[in-house]
Amino acid sequence: MIRHAIPADVPEIHRMIRELAEYEKALEEARASEEQLHEALFGDRPAAFAHIAETADGQIAGYSLWFLNFSTWRGVHGIYLEDLYVRPGLRGGGYGKALLAELARICVERGYERLEWSVLDWNLSAIEFYKSLGAVSMSEWTVNRLTDDALVRLGTAE
Repeated sequence: MIRHAIPADVPEIHRMIRELAEYEKALEEARASEEQLHEALFGDRPAAFAHIAETADGQIAGYSLWFLNFSTWRGVHGIYLEDLYVRPGLRGGGYGKALLAELARICVERGYERLEWSVLDWNLSAIEFYKSLGAVSMSEWTVNRLTDDALVRLGTAE
């Protein structure tokens, strides 16, 4: 079952974010607090949205966390999937596909023309899973990021 996240899910989503960061070998980079996550998802001006995948007995199997982006070429919004995570013992049970299908359904319903995400190049099982759904790797595009000191330097340059 896929459902919208509710405020009571924040501690569990936070735990899964840390599980995902550990899996991606970047736990030290996962610095967001439960309070920040709650504000981003349920504050006065939500910046992100989340869905929860549950087992038949109500156990949380995984989550997706996403936000809107905009395509200047298409002239409409799209969804950027920040996180897709299914707990290791529950992988292969259709939860990841169901979470992605829910986001695709939202795109179709709202007239969004893109559902995009990034995947680590060493995560071959995820890459194969995404390909099986018809996803296309954007091999000509490289992700760029400014953080920490570089971001501050640029943001305070005169």
